[in-house]
Amino acid sequence: MITIVGAGLAGSEAAWQIASLGIDVTLYEMRPQRATAVHKTADCAELVCSNSFRGDKLDNAVGLLKEEMRRLGSLIMRVADGCRVPAGAALAVDRERFSRSVTDALTSHPRITIVRDEVTTIPASSRLAPVILATGPLTSDALAADLLRLVGGGHLAFYDAISPIVLAESIDRSKVFRASRWDRSLRGAGSRTVGRDAPGNGTICGADDSAGDYLNCPFTREEYERFYEALTHAESATVHDFDREKFFEGCLPLEVMAHRGVDTLRFGPMKPVGLVNPATGCEAYAIVQLRQDDLAGDHYSLVGFQTQLKWGEQSRVLRMIPGLEQAEFVRFGMVHRNTYVNGPRVLDDTWQVRVRPSLFLAGQMSGVEGYVESAASGLLAGLNAAALTSDRPVISPPRTTAIGALAYYVSHANPAHYDPTNITFGIMAPLEKPPRGKQQRGVAHSERALVALDEWISERRRAWTEATAPS
Repeated sequence: MITIVGAGLAGSEAAWQIASLGIDVTLYEMRPQRATAVHKTADCAELVCSNSFRGDKLDNAVGLLKEEMRRLGSLIMRVADGCRVPAGAALAVDRERFSRSVTDALTSHPRITIVRDEVTTIPASSRLAPVILATGPLTSDALAADLLRLVGGGHLAFYDAISPIVLAESIDRSKVFRASRWDRSLRGAGSRTVGRDAPGNGTICGADDSAGDYLNCPFTREEYERFYEALTHAESATVHDFDREKFFEGCLPLEVMAHRGVDTLRFGPMKPVGLVNPATGCEAYAIVQLRQDDLAGDHYSLVGFQTQLKWGEQSRVLRMIPGLEQAEFVRFGMVHRNTYVNGPRVLDDTWQVRVRPSLFLAGQMSGVEGYVESAASGLLAGLNAAALTSDRPVISPPRTTAIGALAYYVSHANPAHYDPTNITFGIMAPLEKPPRGKQQRGVAHSERALVALDEWISERRRAWTEATAPS
């Protein structure tokens, strides 16, 4: 029997991997007995931030990680592929259908028992009865304190923020246009094909408009300057319980980015490049993209617009976006706490806690950032917990794979300057003869990785079989 605490992306994936190997799992989830500041349902694997799993092509690292997980039998990837909504070259899902489908898969599996109760201390663990702690960035205070006692001073925290969502029918379609950046839409194309090169750096005018997966809100220079002025003078909500703000660089609140300079947003979430406005035949001065948030197309999220502004301020400032003057907000953005451990001080690349190898950490609390990365850590933690209890080899894939590189980074990065990370080609083992083009290098990384992963899967199956063969 293996115990898992937390039924988020990592815990759900871990439970599925273990149960698929014929081992019983008890999965604890405190919702709905105890709510959190950001969850809305009691479903497993609820997506509380964006509905996007990011890029899904093999010329980027997270696209590679997804493909590796598919080959490893990932529940999260299987369900996400089945709940896909239009999102250009990214994989985005209908969030409600996604979490409900994951919940249904787990509750219907005969090897998985879900217990709806809060766990306030780390359960006892042993080689025959491992424990996976996957309580996520919102780990309860009591359980976090118990973990701190175990791992010592490597316990850290940072803030995260989520984006607003608007009702589709409240968008002024006369002011927005539909397009995907560089026309990299997945409509009618395989989800894991490698995209074409982007055009050059010159001004793009006179291009034909084509259907895409995003609604785009174009700004003139004057509109952008008014928006920027309002944003930088808007009042933020108070961050409770902590004496300093430490935001993850990959998920900065909009207003934090804006205070770094007037053009920061135009080179970040509001960059207009690759998006030609059919009304003018040219790129706008700035763009806000809206991504479909559910299969019905009733809701759209503001891409990259995570914020901690007070809700009244969000209502005022965000309605300055062209096309959102009469927007009805289904959800405002908000800030919440993320808790994680200093992985290099605490974890092995098998996701085992060094001071207690029968305890595994997975998900964002283990020091990864992002939905896909969290699920990937749960996948490996599940496989290794199953191996431990079955007296089989506990191993991690090679660094030439994305999933192996992520495990290596979490356990081997510089602990003095450790921050959660998304998967990037930069943390993978370097290519011996890298191509010159960035996109070509990405493809080369992916080709090498998938060969290495297939070999690792074969070796693991052989070792698994040998460990159980009668002597």
